[in-house]
Amino acid sequence: MFSSWILFTLMAAFMQSWRNAFQKQLSATVDVYGVTLARFLFALPFAQLYITWLYYQQDIPVKVQFTDRFWLYVVIAGSSQILATILMVLLFKQKNYAVGVGLAKSEAILAALIGVMLLQEHLTFLGWAGVAIGGAAVFLLSKGGPQQQLSLPTLAIGIGSGLSFAITSLLVREASLELTHLPFLHRAAWVLLCVIAFQCITMLLYLLIFSRKTLQAMWRRIGLTFRVSVCSFMASLGWFTAMSMQSVAIVKTLGQIEILFSLLISAYFFKEKLARSDHWGLLLVVTAAIMVIWA
Repeated sequence: MFSSWILFTLMAAFMQSWRNAFQKQLSATVDVYGVTLARFLFALPFAQLYITWLYYQQDIPVKVQFTDRFWLYVVIAGSSQILATILMVLLFKQKNYAVGVGLAKSEAILAALIGVMLLQEHLTFLGWAGVAIGGAAVFLLSKGGPQQQLSLPTLAIGIGSGLSFAITSLLVREASLELTHLPFLHRAAWVLLCVIAFQCITMLLYLLIFSRKTLQAMWRRIGLTFRVSVCSFMASLGWFTAMSMQSVAIVKTLGQIEILFSLLISAYFFKEKLARSDHWGLLLVVTAAIMVIWA
């Protein structure tokens, strides 16, 4: 039977590939903090509408109860995702951007290591093999030409982004597991709403106090900002729901199929040519995806 977590992961990967494409376009005219806020700005009302629709479809008589640990996970996860996004946008400005993005995609490997060591998660041998192959595939796809050199700033930013995304994903799952009295869809929806609300309020307050020009620049690109938010909401909905059902490392390894979607967007939307080495990387991504599904 095709598990629900697989469908949610594929949706998340597809929408994230579009979000990254729109985010890169927005970064040409809006600074890093504005591009980061664009992820959350219009996502908040969509998150509220989504959880309202869920309760309309299936009313839960049990009142939701948030523990102190839940709020701690939400704040740290939200802050880590803000930091991860800022670092990812900074990679757009690096000459060896592709290498840095490949390092940022080390999220699955880092999530597996941290999850096993600190959060008592468990992976089978097949799962570990899939995570490792997926990591190798992403770096192969992102390494650029043979003349490409890896600078220390790109290394630090890329690994820092991957680590921050890994922490976000792990704590999102932990927050979801705190709401044991709710169905998995409702658990994921509450975590999604709380994390996005925290991020949106935090970034809005920061820009209102320190950089109103950024908000004006976002208003001038309101259409693109809206597209970033919608794609981000759909991607987060998929990730959060899948991670409420399955190990983060497994979800993120399957989610590396995003690379395939990104290459197709590059070829057909941005009219960019694909390198021959991309085909080997894609074969490894598909192999890793099959292995973690079997695991």
